[in-house]
Amino acid sequence: MKGSSAIGHNRYSTTGSADNKTNIQPFVVNYRSGNLALGHNGNLTNYRTLRHTLQEDGTIFQSTSDSEIFLHLAARSKHKDQILQIKEALDAVEGAYSIVVLTDSSLIAARDSHGFRPLALGKVEGAYVVASETCAFDIIGAEYIRDIAPGEIVVIDNDVLATGEVKSYWISKRSSQPHHCIFEFIYFSRPDSKIFGVNVDKVRRKLGKLLASENPVIPQSPEDKVIIINVPDSSNTCTLGYVTESNKQGRNVRLELGLIRSHYVGRTFIQPQQNHRELKVKTKFNTVKGVLKGKKVVIVDDSIVRGTTSKQLVKLIREAGPKEVHFRVSCPPIKFPCYYGMDFPSREELIANRFNGDIEGIRKELGVETLAYLPMEKLLASAPTDDGRNYCTACFDGKYPVPIDPEAAKNENDQ
Repeated sequence: MKGSSAIGHNRYSTTGSADNKTNIQPFVVNYRSGNLALGHNGNLTNYRTLRHTLQEDGTIFQSTSDSEIFLHLAARSKHKDQILQIKEALDAVEGAYSIVVLTDSSLIAARDSHGFRPLALGKVEGAYVVASETCAFDIIGAEYIRDIAPGEIVVIDNDVLATGEVKSYWISKRSSQPHHCIFEFIYFSRPDSKIFGVNVDKVRRKLGKLLASENPVIPQSPEDKVIIINVPDSSNTCTLGYVTESNKQGRNVRLELGLIRSHYVGRTFIQPQQNHRELKVKTKFNTVKGVLKGKKVVIVDDSIVRGTTSKQLVKLIREAGPKEVHFRVSCPPIKFPCYYGMDFPSREELIANRFNGDIEGIRKELGVETLAYLPMEKLLASAPTDDGRNYCTACFDGKYPVPIDPEAAKNENDQ
C-alpha cells in the first residue's frame, strides 16, 4: 500500500445497520480544512439529540451510524486548527468512544473520559500505532507503550516522529473516575491481549477459578465421570481456570473437547437478526459424541445473552447421550441493555430479563440439570482495581455511569 499513514476499522453492528454499506468505516470526507478519515468503537448516548439538532440546522447525513456525528461537529467548528475542531466535537458528544482520526498531517487517537472501550498506543520501527487490542501489535511486531488515558487526545505528526514525544490534549468534560467495560474481560477481547493495562488471560482464568469455587459440580462416586467442556473460543481460558480449581479442591474432573467449532462462522450473539443467529449456531458447532455419551457434562460459557445459542448448544449435547448436563456462566445474569458499544440493546431479547432474573426459570428454558452464574462480587474480585481502575457493570445492575438519551431508551431496537 502507498502512503506513510493509514487507519482501518472492523465493522461491529451497534448503532446503524450492518447491512447498510454507507455505515462502513473509516468515514472519509473532504472539507474546508482538508481531508478527514475516522474510525469509531463505542456508542454515543446523546447522538439522537445531536443528530436532530444538526438536521434542523440543515446538515445532511450520509449514514445511520452515530459515528458520523463526529465529522459534522468537527466540520462546523469555528476553530481553524483541525486538532481544536476535533476536540470541540469530542467535547460535544457523550457516551463511549475510542476513535482514530487521520488528517493530511496527523494521526489522532482519543478516548472518552470514562474509558469504556480500550485503546492502546504502540511503536514499531520508529512509527506509532494505535489499536483497540494489543494482539494487533503482536502481529506486526510492535511494542506496547501504554494505554491512551480516559479523556486523552493523542496527536502524532512529523514533530512527534522527530522528537519522540507524543502530544497529548484533554477533553473538557472529565470524569472523576473511569468506568471500563468489564464485558471486555468476560467475552469481547482476545485472551492474548492486554486490556485496560491488564492481561485478559489472567482475568479469565481467575473468573473460572472463582466460578468453580462458587458453583462446583461434584462427582457422586469414583464411577461418576464428570467432564468439563468449554464453548469455543471465548470461554476457553475461563474453562481452564474452572478445571484447575475443581481438581485443586479434589473433585477429580476432566477437561474434554466436547464441542468443535467451525472457524469459518462468525460470532453469533452479535448477528443483527434472530434467524441469522439460530442458523449460525447450527453451522458453528458440532459435538464429539464419544466424549459426551454417558458422562456428567459441565458446560462452561462466558455469558448467556439472548439464550438462543445456549439453548441450541444444550440440544446438540443432549443428542450425544450424556448422563446429565450442567451449565456454568462466568458472569452474572445480563438483565439490562448496553448503550456503550456492546450489541445487546433490546431488553426484551435478554433471557435474564425475560425471566426477571429467575435462575430456575432460565434453567428450565435451557433444559439443563443445574444452572449457575458467577455472582457480581466475585466478578469484580477477578478484575484488578489498582491505579484507580473502576468498571461499568450496567448490563448486570442497570447502573449507567453516563445518562442515557431518552430517545435511545425508547428506541432500543433501532439498529
